[in-house]
Amino acid sequence: MSDLTICTAFCGARKLFAGPLGEVALHVKRALEGGAVDAIQVFDDSSGRIVDLDLRGSDEEIVERLSQPAPVYSGRYRAPTALSDALPAGEGQAGEPRGRGRPRLGVVAREVTLLPRQWEWLAAQPGGASPTLRRLIDSERKKPDIRQQRRRAQEAAYHFMLAMAGDLPGYEDATRALFAGDLGALERHISEWPEDVRMHVLLLVRADGGAEG
Repeated sequence: MSDLTICTAFCGARKLFAGPLGEVALHVKRALEGGAVDAIQVFDDSSGRIVDLDLRGSDEEIVERLSQPAPVYSGRYRAPTALSDALPAGEGQAGEPRGRGRPRLGVVAREVTLLPRQWEWLAAQPGGASPTLRRLIDSERKKPDIRQQRRRAQEAAYHFMLAMAGDLPGYEDATRALFAGDLGALERHISEWPEDVRMHVLLLVRADGGAEG
């Protein structure tokens, strides 16, 4: 998480501010300094989970802390002691067949079973079968996964609802409607909730093409 992560702060059931985390943190600090009575909670809009903030120090120090990248890994790291340690399995081994002048691309040979007409089509493509298969796979990987996007949106809305509306009437029915993808039913079950809470639930659901009407 960074200071640019989009978040939303709530003071009780009222939306306080939405925007990059660095800006949200400073608005929260101002609200606390101004004597905010209701509890303030900050949510990561991508996950719906609560964000813990360290508001000690000056504004610059707060933003600086938030801008620090999280560690990529923890624990010990042992540098390779030999060339074989630094290569993927199967690479650099004696006797590995390789064509004259063929560059080492990190490719792995596997058996692919296709119909004759499919082999004919692949062979007719520019560059031959292997480059064409790689291009097709890369193209598919770049396409958005609608189901995964919907699941992320539902989970973000669920985590937010659990924190902000777990005790409100209609919560259980709203949760069932959320995961059923029934936007109409969801809207009915949360219609009596505080407006800012209700609107944020719908915002999260629709963020990645969530529930359907």
